[in-house]
Amino acid sequence: MYKVKVYVTLRESVLDPQGVAVQNALHTMEYKEVEEVRIGKYMELTLADTSNVDARVKEMCEKLLANTVIEDYSYDIEEVVSS
Repeated sequence: MYKVKVYVTLRESVLDPQGVAVQNALHTMEYKEVEEVRIGKYMELTLADTSNVDARVKEMCEKLLANTVIEDYSYDIEEVVSS
């Protein structure tokens, strides 16, 4: 079994209005040291034992989990060892 952590963020060249809104709110709350906020998505997947886990997760990201036109993604795969 595998646990996969998927991180999806807007590409740097894409305007992030939600991030700007959060940054403005933080500044209003006197957290002036915040220079930039980028909002993203985090997903956890649990996969049954399968071959080519890396290729399967990459395929999932490119077909559904991320819009690769405007988003970047990365993921971590860890094998879950049951005792």
